[in-house]
Amino acid sequence: MSPDTADDNGKHTMTWTTLHHRVDDGILTVTLDRPGHLNAFTPTMAAELEQTFTEVNEDDDVRAVIVTGAGKAFCAGMDLSSEGNVFGLDESRTPTLADMTDLDGPDIRRVRDTGGRVTLAIHACRKPVIAAINGPAVGIGATMTLAMDARLLSTAARFGLVFGRLGITPEAASTWFLPRLVGLPKALDLLYSAEILDAEAAATAGLAHAVHAPDQLYAQARALADRWTLGRSRVATALTRQMTVRNATLEHPEDAHRVESLAMFYSSVGDGREGVTAFREKRSPRFSRKASTMPPFYDDWLDTPAS
Repeated sequence: MSPDTADDNGKHTMTWTTLHHRVDDGILTVTLDRPGHLNAFTPTMAAELEQTFTEVNEDDDVRAVIVTGAGKAFCAGMDLSSEGNVFGLDESRTPTLADMTDLDGPDIRRVRDTGGRVTLAIHACRKPVIAAINGPAVGIGATMTLAMDARLLSTAARFGLVFGRLGITPEAASTWFLPRLVGLPKALDLLYSAEILDAEAAATAGLAHAVHAPDQLYAQARALADRWTLGRSRVATALTRQMTVRNATLEHPEDAHRVESLAMFYSSVGDGREGVTAFREKRSPRFSRKASTMPPFYDDWLDTPAS
């Protein structure tokens, strides 16, 4: 993670104000850490989550990420108690679509939806991401998880896309992620109705990977992270994640074939060589490639607009 303090050994550590980070056996657990406010979302939390999911790409000690909440909630949505525009937006502006061309432009920093900054960073993450939803997940507390690879819900969890109740629109790129998870008709129903679903109803709607007892939730999230990443190539896993979430939206399978060809080429001369050797020798592979160093086509591919 990004340094801002140094310990006695000269190692840098990051100070976080809304999140808690712990790395254990290759799993980064990110805990939304405002329990006195039901982990309500703020612009500061948005910035810290965006930073977390950007920097973890360069952290080769991490093979997967679990996101959960401190206390009895996952995230109760946007903190509506702050002064001014509670979403952190600059009300003096009258932005147009043309203003949104360069999303990194500093002049639209307070025009951009803060939730979308988070989900785009999750979408670009090279590590599998699992939500362990331990309690209410409402508004951005729900939509931030749609960009993750799995949502495990506690039986105490609630899941609500409640924007219609507040007179606002869906955010966090959820109009892109949600229909891909549950289908267009169900997505519209969830958004129009703005109902808060219990864990079983969320699972039935296709929003949850599984539902677990509260005392089993985190252990099950770790077990899933291990099943996905233990003994796997970090680079191949990163490529698999990005190809799967991106290629499904392409117009023609030839476009997926082009990217898959490059991914197969570079993985076969990288960790794939060790994988084949280990298979022939009937032993476990010892993969050594790092996701902080991706194949040469990777950045250009991510920067190429979908056809």
